[in-house]
Amino acid sequence: MPRSALSHHRLSTMTPALPRLPRPRALALVPSFSLAVACLLAPGHAVAAGAANEIVAEVIAGQRIESVTIMNPDARACVVFENGSRATVDSWSKVIDPLRSSASIFAYNRPGYGNSQEAATPRDGATVVEELRRMLKQKGLAPPYILVGHSLGGLYMQLFARRYPDEVGGLVLVDSLYPGVIKKPEDFPLLTRGAKRLFFSATVNDEIDLIHQTGEQVLALGPIDDKPIVQLINRPTGAFAIPVDFGVMNHSKETTTLVRGLYPKATRLFLDSAHQMQQESPTEVVDAIKGVIAMLPSKN
Repeated sequence: MPRSALSHHRLSTMTPALPRLPRPRALALVPSFSLAVACLLAPGHAVAAGAANEIVAEVIAGQRIESVTIMNPDARACVVFENGSRATVDSWSKVIDPLRSSASIFAYNRPGYGNSQEAATPRDGATVVEELRRMLKQKGLAPPYILVGHSLGGLYMQLFARRYPDEVGGLVLVDSLYPGVIKKPEDFPLLTRGAKRLFFSATVNDEIDLIHQTGEQVLALGPIDDKPIVQLINRPTGAFAIPVDFGVMNHSKETTTLVRGLYPKATRLFLDSAHQMQQESPTEVVDAIKGVIAMLPSKN
């Protein structure tokens, strides 16, 4: 949808506190995953400058981690960002800056990214979530958390929200991956497996190989339909927006039905954007986060 047409297709599906968002279109949700998968496996992402000068490397929960922490004692919530595969904290700079007065903020490079220490622990979602939660506690960042995840990071944030629902105030999924969309690694085409090992770091390889397992971890936990959830979904209209999934995407009817039914009460916003929405469409990402914050009770 051209950006100029957004104003003609807006509908709030949550409460008046949220931004006015387009009517959900379930049939358009699943095809966009091919583009997300293409970006997951294609050459590296471009990164915007901005938050880089605020990145601090320190020992958090026993590991050297690069992070950006903004403390806002009067804020209703802490916004926690989780990067997509091969992306770094810099990619959120256009989103972090407009949120400074609205929330406390934590964004970081997972172990093995940037100058964050590579971890010896598994790279499945359950491990990533536990490590992140320990970091938040050590930094003194208290719930409620507004979890914002891009691509693979969105899958991790779904797991966090289901595992610790009492700590989560809402969820913003930025062109996220969902359970079941990626096949088991042994089912990847041989060429894809070889290229992945050749061109990606050990950390990235381990994360990709455990995406399917992470999805199963998500599905093993209860639903979170009582929380505000916003799904920002990339639906490019350009002539060259041809999805390529490198043979790793599950196209089964069962998976399509599963994904469409995961978050029936969520607000869905479809954009003609790049997969890196936080860089190309930061205003829409910021508005979604602020809308979720506005739904939280005022701080006593």
